Amino acid sequence: MRSPPSFLLLLSLALLASPGAAAQTASPTVQSAPAPTSAGPLTLADTLTRLRSGPGWRSADLQYRSAALALDSARARAGLNVTVGADASAVNIPLTSGGTTLNTTLTAQASVSVLPWSPALEAVRSAERALDRAAADLRATRQNLAVNAVQAYYAARNAAANLALADAQLALGQRQLAVAEAQRAAGVLTEEGLLARRDAVADAQAAQRQARANVDLAARGLANLLGQAVTLPTDAAAFGPLPAAPRDPGPLDALIARALTARPEVARAQNDLADAQAQVRAAQLDARLPDLTASVQYGQLGTTQTTAGRTVGGSLNVKTGVLAGQVSLPLRDPGEQPSGVALSLSGSFPVVGGGKGSAFASAQVGEQLAQVALDNARQSVDLEVRQRSGDLQTALDTLTSQQAALTRAQAALATTQARLAAGLATELDVQAAQWNVAQAQLAVDNATVQAYLASLRLSQATTELDPTLLTPPAPEARP
Repeated sequence: MRSPPSFLLLLSLALLASPGAAAQTASPTVQSAPAPTSAGPLTLADTLTRLRSGPGWRSADLQYRSAALALDSARARAGLNVTVGADASAVNIPLTSGGTTLNTTLTAQASVSVLPWSPALEAVRSAERALDRAAADLRATRQNLAVNAVQAYYAARNAAANLALADAQLALGQRQLAVAEAQRAAGVLTEEGLLARRDAVADAQAAQRQARANVDLAARGLANLLGQAVTLPTDAAAFGPLPAAPRDPGPLDALIARALTARPEVARAQNDLADAQAQVRAAQLDARLPDLTASVQYGQLGTTQTTAGRTVGGSLNVKTGVLAGQVSLPLRDPGEQPSGVALSLSGSFPVVGGGKGSAFASAQVGEQLAQVALDNARQSVDLEVRQRSGDLQTALDTLTSQQAALTRAQAALATTQARLAAGLATELDVQAAQWNVAQAQLAVDNATVQAYLASLRLSQATTELDPTLLTPPAPEARP
């Protein structure tokens, strides 16, 4: 049977508290929950909804958008490019007696990368890999933000519960001090016993101040994560129900296999290796292929005696893989000129120097480094998944231990209440037993939250967590 909620026990403790203790309990520094007629306080679903408009989420979206735009730019550069231009000239030959001849020519040029080893096409492939990296980073960032938001929300709940427990502890300590002072006045308690009770009250006051500070810090941390002010309830029960205890995640090998195929670190390392391999291929082509250009031109070709008229031409550069075409249209009629065709082939071949062999060797070293980085990334992911799985199992064991402690505290409370009914205990003894139950219940709540967070971190490590959901999927209770 589930134990009674801790806030009910704390309420009963407050009813037994002295008026002086109630006067010393100040309200927490976070904003209190509004009246029932107004909008309710922040819930976990609201937290994850607001997270999408937070600075971290928007920054991740913009980084992915930047990578997508870079890919669009690379595709545009590798695609068809058309430019138009004009040439104007004035010729006066001979200088002293010749007339001035004005020539104006309109030109249009189109170019496109056609060979697979073209640097422009390789830039497109590199941009595609960069977009894949950005997509993996975007998902990982969203997962991390979602887990942090859930952790921050339950940290605020835990801070509110700790403050209520600190208030009850102070009330109990002050009542115990009042009883101790009466016993000291009657001569049945030593001075040392009275001082111990006063020290206990001072410690409880310090714990209360620290609990208030923790409430404020938790609210500020959640507001900083969301990028906006938040309104949190002052009662832990108003935060909503706790998540269910997670189930066993299943075989570890299957978890590791899923992580190795989808983790952003592995994807990033794989893309870096692909980039390094592309650089090796580019260095090989640069060392083997000559800078060779074949061109053809047809039309009213110019000679040493005449100027060129209407012409059309094309060229292909073997090294860059760019196919280009050009049209020239003079605005001034050049007159009757015969048409012809001109073919040309030009190339350059390195003989000495150039550093291409060194560049190829450097690219090979870069490929080896990328392979080592990929192996390290896979080993790191393997280790992290194993650690997250071990953390989840430890959290589940802790939850089981805290539940047993709660059962013992409830049994002790029932025994104390029976002794009170038999006249063998006092109301102060019952109040102390109730505080022990409340403390044990809070420990169970904290252990439940930690187990749930451990399951989220494991799902994050295996990339199974969906950060776009308003609330993370509720894990099934462990049998």
